[in-house]
Amino acid sequence: MRKVLIAACTAAIALAGGAALADSHGKLKLALVPKAMNNPFFDLARDGCYKAQAEEADIECVYIGPGEHTELEQLQIVQDLISQGVDGIAVAPSNAPAMAKVLKAAGAAGIPVMTWDSDVLSKDMGVRATYVGTKNYDIGVNLAKIAQSLQPNGGSVCLQTGGAAAANHNERLQGIRDTLGGMSGTTPPGNKLAGENGWTEIDACPLITDDDGNKAVQGLTDILAANPDLTAFISTGAFTQWYDNAYRQAVAPYKEKMDSGALSIIVADTLPMQMAQLEDGLSNGQVGQRPFEMGYKSMFILRDLVKGMAVDDPIYTGLDVCTMDNVDTCLAQ
Repeated sequence: MRKVLIAACTAAIALAGGAALADSHGKLKLALVPKAMNNPFFDLARDGCYKAQAEEADIECVYIGPGEHTELEQLQIVQDLISQGVDGIAVAPSNAPAMAKVLKAAGAAGIPVMTWDSDVLSKDMGVRATYVGTKNYDIGVNLAKIAQSLQPNGGSVCLQTGGAAAANHNERLQGIRDTLGGMSGTTPPGNKLAGENGWTEIDACPLITDDDGNKAVQGLTDILAANPDLTAFISTGAFTQWYDNAYRQAVAPYKEKMDSGALSIIVADTLPMQMAQLEDGLSNGQVGQRPFEMGYKSMFILRDLVKGMAVDDPIYTGLDVCTMDNVDTCLAQ
């Protein structure tokens, strides 16, 4: 980890932040911006943000984002927050390159900014103070390891992902491909598998969902129907399983194949409906993040930045790797 300090902006922050502080009766307005408000994963981050607000008299959690996954709307929301003069902004960028430009403007306005859940690209990390969340490459690594344990000889695989320009999902794809294919030295989203270590990605994949649950489950349904010999379906996000009834209907016809090891369905995240699906044998593995902790910690990190304090970069919140073997004990308490 490295330590970062927004030294150049300290004076501006003190002036701008001080004015906002007086206007809000001693509370710092700290914004937590998700990719979408209709996402149960981000609901947990929201709850963490509000917990910090309830515990700390000087923190006001401003939880705001697009109603659904819309890159342009998220960019506009952050621009509006800058115009409003909030004291700090934590954002999960849907479009990493585009958001970096907006965050640069926030820094110029004296507003400390950080990312959470999803980061900006490596070349743009100077526009934010830190990142808090999952080491996204490791999600991909662990998704792939579950697949390898179930299909040690490899096979055909379909990968499903979120937004095409989302840095976190591209890092997860890279982790999956590197691990399954025994590759290194790649860049996100990694190299498409073409027989490495016995694994081959089918032509129709990866599937781009734009974090849309309906689109995700329909893509899963179509792929399974069109590819009866598919060995593994791996998704980089919970969107595949958000709509519990639809997901169950999609995979129930394949449960016998899943039980026998002929087909594996492995998905990122460990939301309650996902863990129930795993318990019922409608998933072969889940690799979970800790969104509540992301939202909670972001408020304290932003407060430290407003005060001109140094923070670590990055700040990882850990993973939970769940299979049928440990489904009752795998989640962090």
